[in-house]
Amino acid sequence: MKTLEDLTSIEQMEADTAKLKEIACSVCAETWEDRNKKQTPHCKFGEDGICCKNCSMGPCRITPKASRGICGADAHAIAARNYARTIAAGTSAHSDHAREILHILHGTKAGGNYQVRDDQKLIRLAQEYGVPTEGRDIYDIAHEVAEVGLMEFGKPSGTQRFIKRATEERQQVWREQGIEPRAIDREIATTLHMTHMGNSADPEALVRQGLRTSLSNGWGGSMLGTEITDILFGTPTVRTTEGNLGVLEKEMVNIVVHGHDPAFSEMVVTAAEIKELVDYAKTKGARGINIVGLCCTANEVAMRHGVRMAGNFLQQENAILTGAVEMMCVDVQCIFPALAPLSECFHTKFVTSSPIARIPGSIYVEFKPETAFDQAKDLIKMAIDNYQKRDTSKVFIPSTKQAAVVGYPNEQIIKHLDGVTNSHVDRIGSYRPAIDAIKAGVLRGAVAIVGCNNPRVRPDYSHFEIMKELLQNDVLIVATGCAAQLATKAGLLTKDAKYVCGAGLRRVCELVDIPPILHMGACVDISRMMLLATGIAKDWGVKTTEIPVVGCAPEWMSEKAVSIANYVVSTGIDVYLGIEPQVKGSSQMMELITQGTRNIVGAGYIINKDPHELVKSILEGLEAKRAALGI
Repeated sequence: MKTLEDLTSIEQMEADTAKLKEIACSVCAETWEDRNKKQTPHCKFGEDGICCKNCSMGPCRITPKASRGICGADAHAIAARNYARTIAAGTSAHSDHAREILHILHGTKAGGNYQVRDDQKLIRLAQEYGVPTEGRDIYDIAHEVAEVGLMEFGKPSGTQRFIKRATEERQQVWREQGIEPRAIDREIATTLHMTHMGNSADPEALVRQGLRTSLSNGWGGSMLGTEITDILFGTPTVRTTEGNLGVLEKEMVNIVVHGHDPAFSEMVVTAAEIKELVDYAKTKGARGINIVGLCCTANEVAMRHGVRMAGNFLQQENAILTGAVEMMCVDVQCIFPALAPLSECFHTKFVTSSPIARIPGSIYVEFKPETAFDQAKDLIKMAIDNYQKRDTSKVFIPSTKQAAVVGYPNEQIIKHLDGVTNSHVDRIGSYRPAIDAIKAGVLRGAVAIVGCNNPRVRPDYSHFEIMKELLQNDVLIVATGCAAQLATKAGLLTKDAKYVCGAGLRRVCELVDIPPILHMGACVDISRMMLLATGIAKDWGVKTTEIPVVGCAPEWMSEKAVSIANYVVSTGIDVYLGIEPQVKGSSQMMELITQGTRNIVGAGYIINKDPHELVKSILEGLEAKRAALGI
């Protein structure tokens, strides 16, 4: 039975980091903590979003004596342009990820490096797209589905196909407000054009385009990325794994996969299971090969293979500092360029694999779908050959780790709900059992906790405190990305974690046989959460703005997070932030993102850097929604 004392505390995580920091000092290596100190205090103009370098007349910054840039743009225009550009960059990251996955689907074939693993999901998507399926080879269907999906990026007219999955009310709001997302690339290009020198200076117009661009991500690129990844590698199912740096093994060849693109990590994981390579590792004195994950790649391989998770964003340097990593293989997004010089202080091979993420000092092996498996085997062999170069005097692997239950896409949630209501035929395949629990007050509501960890606050502390307090108040949590990995490290992703919950949530966990925090995947999989909220609203017969479900990103840091937050808000769901968006220099922008969007899409941001105060706001928000529904 777990109690609060059985969880791994933030203090314990920090103690492990402190020991690894000592190792860094001993080899004269720099870490993010060192660089953060050198950057403090941060640039106030950048922090407030009132520095403009969109042309070479400047850069211009807004000060008490200079209220406008050279072109005449004021703080509101500059902050809005910067904010819109951030959304466009975040949208491009998730959507380009999806584009690559679609190209891989287009190249699938029987017996190939990449094959269709979930043919039923493929058939359902083909039918949604109007692609013929009767009597056709599965790969012919896959290739045509990929072609339709790729058209979502650059089609000359029309809107994103997946918005038809939203409630009728949401579709009507988007249509009436003029923010229905068109082709993904068009929305990104339009945003960049609007923010070019001499164009839009109206903050509301830019916020509206930001909402539209983000919708092309959440109900376009991200949703495509999730759907096609499930088709290629299998829709996740419930698995038991472990998390934190203690998953590294002293007597094994340790290979870390890090980034966000599962096409690369899938091949590495598969290659590491080949008997000839496992036997080869033993000839080098190792007991075998230990693949672990970092960041969102960790979430991808954990929920499909049970691969253990070494940690989240700010632990990437720590993994190398253990001195026990033979190779770190990375793909795209959230990768520190600092890993290259750091790896040189140890025996670690630092391998980059994508032309999107070229890092000086790395071993660059461009991963190609047609040779992917052979390349993965070569990398595994390289890591094995590196094992004997390990300096045992530099090795320190923290013992801290926790068990975790992962892999709860919407299909698994429905399956678990069906398992406790199978005598009620009308409830099969619906969220109505969960809705009944909310109506009865057994659950107060649900919160999606997502996002990175961030040096601007005490890393992971806000995640931990918010999760504990919400669970104690009978609020079910769904989590993705680095937030989900904090839950793993803390021990909150086990079924025994129900004992730290309030009586109502504990009862639900017992009946449905789930942990109180449901791991839904990587940050691209937040699109699953949109479909979850939409499914609840449809089964309840209410608007998405009315259901007692909210989003929370206590420690977000990336441009992707800004795009995500905007598409969640656009879907009608309030988002609670623990890091302020970089628009504080504009009172008009702060009002627009917290209140103004409520007039457009019915939801907005609530911002508070104090995690305990943020929890109070969340609970008040959930209770207000419950009261409005008469429950």
